[in-house]
Amino acid sequence: MKIPAFSLPASDGKTYTQDDFASGKFVLFIYPKDMTPGCTIESKSFRDTKKEFESLGFQIFGLSKDSVESHDKFCEKESLNYPLLSDESFELLTSLGSWVEKSMFGKKYMGADRSTFVIVDGEIVHEWRKVKVPGHVTAVLEYCQTV
Repeated sequence: MKIPAFSLPASDGKTYTQDDFASGKFVLFIYPKDMTPGCTIESKSFRDTKKEFESLGFQIFGLSKDSVESHDKFCEKESLNYPLLSDESFELLTSLGSWVEKSMFGKKYMGADRSTFVIVDGEIVHEWRKVKVPGHVTAVLEYCQTV
């Protein structure tokens, strides 16, 4: 599957489109919300393994519905060393099937499904859905060693 068309601002001041993912290797991880416990653990795990991903030729990107301003604060607070894409209109989240109905305490709402995609030359070559944070980044890194 090709990465869907999108145009989104990021925490590094750039606007990214699907064309930026057309050539090269990328890990795109989707998380529900900046500065929440699970999302912070996952984001810091990608931060801490960035060099290993880069040694395999991969660039890391995070994605949530939060604003660029929220991403900037999150990046500064947690020393995140990769761009976070802001999808406030759920454009890419929806296209990737990661904007889903959730339920908490019997109340239904829409939210981001924690997902990760490995993209090579514009093609999604592997995906994880309903990600559980413990051990996930290690599993992604192990997969990337085979690509």
